[in-house]
Amino acid sequence: MNNPSHFRSHPNGSLRLDHVGEHVRLVGWVQRKRNLGSLLFIDLRDYSGIIQLLIDEETIVPDVKSEYLISVEGRVQAKAVPNKALATGEVEVKVSRLEVINASDPLPMIVDEVTDAGEDIRLKYRYLDLRRTPMQETLRTRSKIMNVFHRFLEHHQFVNVETPLLTLSTPGGARDFLVPSRLHPGSFYALPQSPQIYKQLLMIGGLDRYYQIARCFRDEDLRADRQPDFTQIDVEASFLTQDEFLSLMEEAIATVFFEVKGITLPRPFPRLNYADAMERYGSDKPDLRFDLPIQKAPLVLEEAYEKAGFKQAFTRVLVLPKALATVTRKILDEWTVFVKPLGLKGLVLLKQEGGQLTGSFAKYFEQNSPQLFSSLGMQEGDVALAATHDDRITLLSILGLLRLKAATLLRVIPEKTFAVAWMTDFPLFDHNEKGQLVSAHHPFTRPKDEHISLLDTQPEAVIAQAYDLVINGYEAGGGSMRIYDRALQRRIFELLGMDEAAIERKFGWFIQAFQYGTPPHGGIAFGLDRLTMILTGTDNIKDVIAFPKNLKMVGLLEGTPNTVDAQQLDDVHMEVKNNEE
Repeated sequence: MNNPSHFRSHPNGSLRLDHVGEHVRLVGWVQRKRNLGSLLFIDLRDYSGIIQLLIDEETIVPDVKSEYLISVEGRVQAKAVPNKALATGEVEVKVSRLEVINASDPLPMIVDEVTDAGEDIRLKYRYLDLRRTPMQETLRTRSKIMNVFHRFLEHHQFVNVETPLLTLSTPGGARDFLVPSRLHPGSFYALPQSPQIYKQLLMIGGLDRYYQIARCFRDEDLRADRQPDFTQIDVEASFLTQDEFLSLMEEAIATVFFEVKGITLPRPFPRLNYADAMERYGSDKPDLRFDLPIQKAPLVLEEAYEKAGFKQAFTRVLVLPKALATVTRKILDEWTVFVKPLGLKGLVLLKQEGGQLTGSFAKYFEQNSPQLFSSLGMQEGDVALAATHDDRITLLSILGLLRLKAATLLRVIPEKTFAVAWMTDFPLFDHNEKGQLVSAHHPFTRPKDEHISLLDTQPEAVIAQAYDLVINGYEAGGGSMRIYDRALQRRIFELLGMDEAAIERKFGWFIQAFQYGTPPHGGIAFGLDRLTMILTGTDNIKDVIAFPKNLKMVGLLEGTPNTVDAQQLDDVHMEVKNNEE
């Protein structure tokens, strides 16, 4: 903000040596004050930063306390002792007038770079938490990310279109939030989990390229990187191959990183297929800032397991370099406690120490330890963790989690680096707990053309034209090429267990549109919240959302969810079931 107003001539954080001698008007909150008797110093904070005020005994001012909102006038002067840690640290303002605009009650939390408040207090008094510089910077970074996407996508002829927030409940990966209809008793709208169907209809409508900063809603259990209402940068395009679309989208991401953080990402982004990523890293969103690959067990280790009485079908190993002094018995016990609830019976610790294999499992190897070292690439001082299980994906997933714990312990994750990659070639289908086929992505994902013939014989083997963008172990975006043939779309619905009546009831209006010349198309949704987390270095999604819910899905600031009065329930033809019995 460069235009002066009645209240201020300059933002506080903009003052520099060039302003020395200028008369300025400033507003802001009192960050802190220091009374040295004849001199009073106040750190004054607004959205742009902090400036130090100097008030001598000749200037009569009212008493002010932390978070009082004040207006001042004065002259900019150079500091005798600059503060290099502060952007405005070479100057201060000698105050000639100070006025209290609004006082503040005693604070429930410290409003500073670092606060003493726990998360619940921060969320309850979010308006105070938002005054802190880290929160201000985070929300401004979020805004910059959105602005860069807007400019990039508009430049590439994408059209910004809003889609409905009151829509039809359709099968999905999470529960819908339902909204009862007043005019249609017993009927409900659903808040969208994504604009998926509508953006495909926009392609059928000939729009060619669409985007939207879209609000989405999913009624699912929360965690550190998940909220019930969240924001997607939603994109869809017609007449592009998967390779062409991914190339354009990685250009968008590279532009965001450069314009928001000044970071140049190497391009093209690496591409990993799902099967290889699971085998090597135990995750479909691997953190590629470090290696530590999962390895298949050599024959000599499998034989040792058999001697020890283990009969599981799959054995894998994680080799930790130079970890003898780090992976202590205490650490191994902690990791064993961690993996057992996930499905592993335990972990086997193997060490190369003094050229020999040591550890309680060494007795099962006889004279074959050199073969083990050679097969696993183990060097002096290395530690190997081995585990076995009768389900390969379960085993790999658990070792993938252990890989992250080991990397943190060994401090092999480089700071302020970004490893970006595309994940491709996901399975089209998965199985639910009942063994039934379900969509691994969503039911509108197109199979690879060469795999369509497998739908009738080996649906589990069908690979999807689906892709995720993975950054530092986070899924930052995901999408797919879409089915645009009505017969194929019906076939997918049938494989998912829907009969003709169910297809017609849930998706008939959508499939009908396929009769009128549907173009080839595909899209992606980037998670704005997760991108902001990555670019600001936080691991908590609540740090990048202005007014988030806590892990119990409660808005502590406003007290949501809450009851409504009887008349409101009557208006939507509902009554609340009494659960006290």
